[in-house]
Amino acid sequence: MTLTLGFSPCPNDTFIFDALVNHKIDTEGLQFDVRLEDVETLNQWALRQQLDVSKISYGVLPLVMDGYQLLDAGGALGKGVGPLLIAKNQLSLTDIDSARIAIPGERTTAHLLFSLAFPTARNKKFMIFSGIEDAVLSGKVDCGVIIHENRFTYRQKGLTKLLDLGEFWEKETGAPIPLGGIIFRRNQPALAAAYPENIAATLPETLAAKVNRLIRKSLEYAFAHYPALPDYVKTHAQEMDETVMRQHIDLYVNNYSLTLGPDGENAIQILLRTYARLHSPENGREGEQTP
Repeated sequence: MTLTLGFSPCPNDTFIFDALVNHKIDTEGLQFDVRLEDVETLNQWALRQQLDVSKISYGVLPLVMDGYQLLDAGGALGKGVGPLLIAKNQLSLTDIDSARIAIPGERTTAHLLFSLAFPTARNKKFMIFSGIEDAVLSGKVDCGVIIHENRFTYRQKGLTKLLDLGEFWEKETGAPIPLGGIIFRRNQPALAAAYPENIAATLPETLAAKVNRLIRKSLEYAFAHYPALPDYVKTHAQEMDETVMRQHIDLYVNNYSLTLGPDGENAIQILLRTYARLHSPENGREGEQTP
């Protein structure tokens, strides 16, 4: 059976999935048709239920729960790992509401965390995460929210941090930051083809558990061989040097990636409640489709 699988080319994702997609572990009869895309593209595809298994931003989770279930392994949560609000010149936080802000995707966790910190800011420019530093440097925007490897490079480009949005979340909630998770489509066309008579209604749930187990085994394999970097990580790391690759992996891949555990599950519930509050009628955003 072949399942479509989407994740980003960033080192944390390629590190987690390398052993799975390159058959370094026993995949128990499953094959994976891999789609490497930036997370905002994956978010958009999840809204259309385009892939069987996919990485998403937790910020889009409330909008896809009818069609997908969240897996326990493969995600990115933690403390001190949140997005940063940066600018070319020092800017007062009281001016953010009227500033032009670059956001790495409309349905990302970064947008949700920014909205929590600045609920009345409206002048947002949504763009791919890798273009935000240049947009700030060129003056196209006044400030921007950066994620991924840009956390390690913004100072080298002369940019300054205005606010750590992850620290803001942690102070507000006391919970680790849910950045990205792995979801599994509830309605599996591959299963329907393999079992046209629907002989077992629990098959999708059983398959989800199998995929979750394989993702965990893939990460355990990666941890066992770390700090060696697989060629798969290096190939897709966009000219990143190995030191930055390891910083990226060390920051975003941890025990929460093996299993959410009670703290991780609690953090996700807090995120879902935060989303509901930010989009409540009292906030004038009822029905809005952006976290």
